[in-house]
Amino acid sequence: MYFPYLRGKQYELIALREISDIMAQKSEKISPIIEPVKDSSTLKSTLSELKNKNVNFNIIINPQVGDLINSSEKLLNIIEEKLNYFNNFQLAIIVNENTNVQNLLADIRERDIEFNGIALIHFSITTISNTIDFSDDVNFLYNLIYYQKTSRRYNRQFDRNTWVGLEDFFIPQVRNADYLLEDDSQFSEEHLYYEQDGNIGFSDFLTIGDSYSETGFLPYAVAIHLSYADTENKIRIKHFVSDSNDDASDIGGKFAEALEKLVQWCEEQNIPDTVAISHFKELYNSGHFPGLGSIKKLSIMNHIELVLKLL
Repeated sequence: MYFPYLRGKQYELIALREISDIMAQKSEKISPIIEPVKDSSTLKSTLSELKNKNVNFNIIINPQVGDLINSSEKLLNIIEEKLNYFNNFQLAIIVNENTNVQNLLADIRERDIEFNGIALIHFSITTISNTIDFSDDVNFLYNLIYYQKTSRRYNRQFDRNTWVGLEDFFIPQVRNADYLLEDDSQFSEEHLYYEQDGNIGFSDFLTIGDSYSETGFLPYAVAIHLSYADTENKIRIKHFVSDSNDDASDIGGKFAEALEKLVQWCEEQNIPDTVAISHFKELYNSGHFPGLGSIKKLSIMNHIELVLKLL
């Protein structure tokens, strides 16, 4: 099972909404993770959409970035309001050295929330196995182990049927223009081997990476990150970058340059269409620039659909 990890910024959430039909068709293969970063109408409408499509997902109640740090009560209020009469989701808790899991579980017990179970997301090595009674009334469904911040052996203290590996495979460049020198990068082969490693699922930060920023900026170069499968069905990312990169003017023109490269490459390599690739082609034919946020949205949608096709 695939657990795509998304910070709940506007276009990440819109990506989940717009690909919810595909996720619903492959519901046994995917369970996205949402780390809310803002109490927004987009967050609430996305939860409602996932509920309406009966898509299983995980929502973090103690986010570590954004405006909702230390706001578990507010998040539980949102969940109680938007997900009433629905239980096909997990409440997720990020576990690090500062997390009081017992207090969060007590807060959950006080609520009238129906849910499928608890997902623990381990962002650091802790003594949690000594402080939580895993045999109590809580269904600890998943233990997601962030390997780069813990270890590949850390999962051994938890039930084997809960193991999910989380890794950040995206290799960022300092500037978008730097992708011109590294226009194709390895991403992941976890979908091929996670079961051999004893895991029930795998998780990544898609084509965004773990790095979080509150605000965007006008770039000198526009880069489009497109996930694809190589001849061995391993996932790689092709980076399409504009050429007119001397200043931050004419972002739409820069997008057109990168988009032309994407469309030509997809045709030359016979890359199968996804919903996102089809939309990129429509944008190319129309000459429309949808904004930088929409580029990120389509990149996310393409990645999710690709992984589902490979599972």
